[in-house]
Amino acid sequence: MTATASAMPVRRALISVSDKSGIEALAGALSDQGVEILSTGGTAKLLTEAGIAVTEVGDYTGFPEIMAGRVKTLHPRVHGGLLGRRGEDEAVMAEHDIPPIDLLVVNLYPFEKTVARADCSLAEAIENIDIGGPAMLRAAAKNHAGVGVVTDPAQYPRVIEALQSGGLEAGLRFELAVAAFDHVARYDAAISNYLSARAADGQPAASPYPGQLNGAWVKAADLRYGENPHQSAAFYRELNPAAGSFATYHQRQGKALSYNNLADADAAWSCVGALEAPACVIVKHANPCGVAVAANITDAYDAAFATDPTSAFGGIIAFNRPLDEAAARAIIDRQFVEVILAPAVSEAALAVTGAKANVRVLEIPQGPIAPEGWRLQPIGGGLLLQDQDAALMSDEGLRLVTKTTLDAGLEADLDFVWRVAKFVKSNAIVYGRDGRTLGIGAGQMSRVDSARIGVRKAADAGLSLKGAVLASDAFFPFRDGIDQAAEAGVAAIIQPGGSMRDEEVIAAADEHGIAMVFTGMRHFRH
Repeated sequence: MTATASAMPVRRALISVSDKSGIEALAGALSDQGVEILSTGGTAKLLTEAGIAVTEVGDYTGFPEIMAGRVKTLHPRVHGGLLGRRGEDEAVMAEHDIPPIDLLVVNLYPFEKTVARADCSLAEAIENIDIGGPAMLRAAAKNHAGVGVVTDPAQYPRVIEALQSGGLEAGLRFELAVAAFDHVARYDAAISNYLSARAADGQPAASPYPGQLNGAWVKAADLRYGENPHQSAAFYRELNPAAGSFATYHQRQGKALSYNNLADADAAWSCVGALEAPACVIVKHANPCGVAVAANITDAYDAAFATDPTSAFGGIIAFNRPLDEAAARAIIDRQFVEVILAPAVSEAALAVTGAKANVRVLEIPQGPIAPEGWRLQPIGGGLLLQDQDAALMSDEGLRLVTKTTLDAGLEADLDFVWRVAKFVKSNAIVYGRDGRTLGIGAGQMSRVDSARIGVRKAADAGLSLKGAVLASDAFFPFRDGIDQAAEAGVAAIIQPGGSMRDEEVIAAADEHGIAMVFTGMRHFRH
C-alpha cells in the first residue's frame, strides 16, 4: 500500500515495557521494516533471545543503567530524540549527536497490581512508581507531530498495519498521544489515591477515604440526551469494572440505550442481584414496581407484573437467571418493555424479542453481583462518597420485639420484602407475601403516605394484603404506620427500629396482633 502524505516513516524505535504481551510480534515487524530498535533491561534480553537485533539504551547513551535500574532513560540523548521538533531542531540535535526517535513503546511498572496485594508494603509500592517511563511518554506524546507513542499491547496490531502501509499517519499519532496522556494520568491518579490513604508509616490512614480522590472512567458512548431532552449526556465505564456488574453489559438487541434506560437498568440489576431464587424485578423511574421469586423466571415475571401492571408498562425487566423463550414470550405478548436484562440470553429468546426490534436486550455474564466499592453522588461544587449499601441484615441484629411470634412462612416473606425495600427510594414501604410484592410505596416525604400508597397500589391491582408482611426501610416514627398496616390486614412487619417512640410502635403492633422484627439496620436510598 502507498503511504499518505501525512504518514511518518519510523527509522528508530525505543521499546521498554513492563507488560511484555505481544512485544515480540511488534518488534519483529519493526525489524522487518529495517527499524533500529533501542531497548532496556528485561525487554532487551527478551528481544535478543527472540533473535531480534536491539541496542541497549546504555550503549546508545554512553551512560550505564545505575541504581538498580532507577536511572537508565533519563538522558538527553533519549529525551532529545523524543522531544526534538522535526523541521526545527535538527541543527541542535546534530550538534549534540542526538538522533531522532520516531516511535516509543512503553508501558509502566505495575503499580496498581502491586498495591492490590494484601501483603504489599509501602516500600514495595514506592519501588513500583515508574519515573522514566512517564517522562518518556509525556515527551513523545507532546511531540506527536513527529513521534508515535504506544502504551497498550491492544494497539500493536494497528501500529503494525500502519508500519507495513508506509508509516504512522497524523490522525493515528494524535490518537496514540491522547491514549498516552490518559495512561499517565490514570497511573498518577492510582499513586495519589494509594498514598493519600496511607499514614507516614505506610499503614492505612484512620479514614479509608483518600485525602485526594482521583477518578478514571472511559467514555463508552455519547447519549442522545440526558434525563430530559434539553440535557446532554454520556455514559462512562470504570477502567476495570467487576465481572457481572451492570457496566459490563453486552447489548444483544435493540436501539441505543438512553440515559434513563441506563439508570433504571442499573437499579433493576442491583435489586435482582439481592435475590437468590429465580427472580424478576420490574423497575420504573429507578423504583421497583414489581418483584417476585418463583420456581422459574416466567412464573416470577407473571407475579412481578401482577403487582402493578400500570407502572410495568414501559419498564425495565431484570432476571437473575438466563432469559429463555418462555419468559421472553410472556413479556412480548403482554406488555411494552424498554429493556430486558439477564446473565445470559438464549437464541430462542432473541428470536421472540426480535419481533419488537426496538426492545433492548442486555446480557451480563457472571452477574448479577452485589454492589462493591464506593458510591458517588455529585453535589454543587463537590462530591459525596460512601461505601456501597451491600449489607442486608445479620442474625445477631434481628430481634423479635412483639408478643406475637412468627412462623417459617412469615420469616421467609419478611426476608424477601426486606431485600426489596433496600432498593426502593425513601421513604420506602413494601408489602408482600409468598415471595412476591403486593404493593410498593416509594419516595414520599411521610412514611405513612408511602404505606397508604402501597395499600392503594395493591387494591388497584386486585391483590389482597390479608396475611401479608410489610418492610419499612427506616423506623416508624409514630404508630400511625402500624395502624395503617393493621387496617390493610398485615400479619408481620420488619423495620430497623431505633425511634424514640419504639415502645409506642411495639405496643400498637401487639394491640393489632402483628408480629414485628427489628433489624438494627436501616436502608435509606436517596
